[in-house]
Amino acid sequence: MRLLLSTVLALSTAVSATAGPVSFASGWQEQRLSLFSSNDYSFGQNLGLVSDGSVSIAWTRVGRADWGSNGAGWSWTVEQSVPATDLSRKGGDDRNISLYFVFVPESLAPSLEGANIRSLLGNDDVRIMQYAWGGNHSRGQVINSPYGPQGQGVTIALRQAGTGSFSESVDLAADYARAFGGEKGALVGLAVSGDSDDTDSMIRAAIGNLSLR
Repeated sequence: MRLLLSTVLALSTAVSATAGPVSFASGWQEQRLSLFSSNDYSFGQNLGLVSDGSVSIAWTRVGRADWGSNGAGWSWTVEQSVPATDLSRKGGDDRNISLYFVFVPESLAPSLEGANIRSLLGNDDVRIMQYAWGGNHSRGQVINSPYGPQGQGVTIALRQAGTGSFSESVDLAADYARAFGGEKGALVGLAVSGDSDDTDSMIRAAIGNLSLR
């Protein structure tokens, strides 16, 4: 894991210096998706994860000052990868690492400020975009989530399954319009996950230098 974190740190110069940083040192909680399945997360300057035939989510709320964010950038590294999968297939969509952005209508954001991730995921007004490293899809492809109500969540493919280290920069507003139509709401939550349970494989990955703009 030290190798992963040092690699992520080395990529920091590729992330926009004008963006507001997001800390991985505090405020993050793990949400299990299965009673008997959980990833191992390490929180600090970066977020490291090990997933051994398991799946879960680490999530945090976004402060009011960043609700209007229109873009994001980050660095991530994968040292050990799941096989390529079909990210549109329920129960067969393992991926190395995903970064989720959770949006709600601006008018509802104050009332949902204290909501946990399960409450948000179960709210019909919530829209979720996750950027994924995994699968075998072309970069930028928008994939409807096979989970939850139709039209509530999408996966945007960034990297196919495999190892390496990269920096990313995304336009949240433009991607939201492509995925759902219209203007995005308030960005109220962030989450990171690794998913290796369907292929019973191993993931070693890390993400850092996350910033909103």
